[in-house]
Amino acid sequence: MGRRVRDVMTPEVVTVEEETPFKEITQLLADCHISALPVLDSDGRVVGIVSEADLLLKEEFPEGPAGGRLFQGRRQRATRAKAAGDTAVELMTAPAITVGPDASVAEAARLLHRHQVKRLPVVDPAGPLLGIVSRADLLKVFLRSDAEIAQEVRQDVLTRAMWVDPDIVTVQARDGVVTLTGQLERRSLIPIAVSLVHGLDGVVDVVDRLSFEVDDSPIMVPSELLISRAPRVRRRI
Repeated sequence: MGRRVRDVMTPEVVTVEEETPFKEITQLLADCHISALPVLDSDGRVVGIVSEADLLLKEEFPEGPAGGRLFQGRRQRATRAKAAGDTAVELMTAPAITVGPDASVAEAARLLHRHQVKRLPVVDPAGPLLGIVSRADLLKVFLRSDAEIAQEVRQDVLTRAMWVDPDIVTVQARDGVVTLTGQLERRSLIPIAVSLVHGLDGVVDVVDRLSFEVDDSPIMVPSELLISRAPRVRRRI
């Protein structure tokens, strides 16, 4: 259950080579209406990403490295050096944050959030570029219809994953919010069902209205009772 990156990625990717000049990169970004380009080496492997933000450093620091203060941090020196770059390999941000084609949509979303980037090159385990996945691509999973989501809950979650008769649980989906109503055999099955439904593509939230026949929760013994039952040890003086 759950779509993979290969299911939502864009396979046609506009790329540049390491020696692609500044002006050609700028023109490609404008013509293709995109904000970043993967940079490939001679073997077709992704070595970095060059973005509008990278190119704008030339506007921010037009004087290049020589315009900096005598004493400046390593990051400042690197930024000014990038501002003086003329080709993709000098301008790009490296290493590129990439993702594999079999990663889940959730994994890709976490990578985007953690690294504060807008898109991820999708690379084969052997190295070649397969496509690119963006924030917009990942959000496509939420375009699924409520009817499709409800059907997947009944078939994949209740019937196949949990071996539960789908007729004993009423599944309603509205605007991506799934409501589960009914009675399961054991209490421990409820969090499993809710977790599995949460993991489906397009599910915004889950409302749990499930009850149970048997409470199979582990019996919790109060700590004070355990203390009172503990054997007393007499100390010899």
